[in-house]
Amino acid sequence: MPSCSTRWWRPALRWTWRMLVALSMALASLWGVMALWYQLPAPMAVVVAVMAGWGLLGLAAALATLRLFLVRRYRRRLSGLWLIAAMVLLVWWQTITPRGDRDWADDVARLPRAEVQGDRVTIDNVRHFEWQTPDHYIERWETRTYNLSELVSTDLIVSYWMGPAIAHTLVSFGFEDGRQLVFSVEIRRQRGEAFSAVGGFFKQFELALIAADERDIVRTRSNVRGESVYLYRVALPKDDARQLFLAYLDQADALRRAPAFYNTLTSNCTTLVFDMVKRIIPGLPSNYRLLLSGYLPGYLYDLGALDTSRPLVELKSRGAINSRALAADNWGHAAPGFSAMIRNGVPAPDGHLLGGEGTQAPVGASPEHSH
Repeated sequence: MPSCSTRWWRPALRWTWRMLVALSMALASLWGVMALWYQLPAPMAVVVAVMAGWGLLGLAAALATLRLFLVRRYRRRLSGLWLIAAMVLLVWWQTITPRGDRDWADDVARLPRAEVQGDRVTIDNVRHFEWQTPDHYIERWETRTYNLSELVSTDLIVSYWMGPAIAHTLVSFGFEDGRQLVFSVEIRRQRGEAFSAVGGFFKQFELALIAADERDIVRTRSNVRGESVYLYRVALPKDDARQLFLAYLDQADALRRAPAFYNTLTSNCTTLVFDMVKRIIPGLPSNYRLLLSGYLPGYLYDLGALDTSRPLVELKSRGAINSRALAADNWGHAAPGFSAMIRNGVPAPDGHLLGGEGTQAPVGASPEHSH
């Protein structure tokens, strides 16, 4: 004969199970509403009607699962109807695939294309826009040649645009002649389209990998958009820096052959770089700061990849480049070079190197050159 405790435990377990199922149905229904909003190719009135129908069906099915209304046979039919609708929604979602032939915004219209011959790398579609405002610019794409044996530095550039936890990350490679080439993983916006962090979860954007001159891609953030930009010199051995440089070019080639979607959480400007670095330097630990990219410098500091002879707060203070970037504009053509000016006073790492031992020469203050 069952005890009182057993009689109490079984209904509680059934109620908990129904609560979990109903919560899962509600969350899946909310996801479906957002997916329909961002991706259903229909007039707005139709989109809103389909969203409302799906949302109401999900809410009714969740309440029916909790047995809050309807008799048993109707509850089961409603749950079955929701399940069929959910399967149709998932099948439709899988048909949405990334494309490379949209009407792209000018600044993400071209992906770099490289030809590697030994140490000599020739890159087409290096962006070198002259930005006057975020919407007005002189468009310029260039072909540049670099010698990987002259690669001397790797820098992390962090641009804060939405609070201390969220930042855009860029990697800049320096060469003996003072030139810098920046790689940036970005959303590939269509013409007239704006970034949406929420839309980034729902296949709204394809991925772009941009190779650019610092005076373009850094200056537009510090001088034109007014974002807070910081530069950190990274202790990366020369061989690893070379591999990372080539990995960026391979990634650009892969995106050109097979477009991919941007994802705000899993496939963004930080996670893709981490995946490339992890292949070069196995064993790097995962960390929440890879998702909250504004804290990425602290992660690198803990790994010994920055100048650990100084506190991180000092590196951040000395790496704040906005005032120097603005001064480069004020100097005009008399300036010693944008890249040299923004690095003035930024300490280069010394000693331990991320991934190995060796030394890394700092970028000098020589003028920038372009091909």
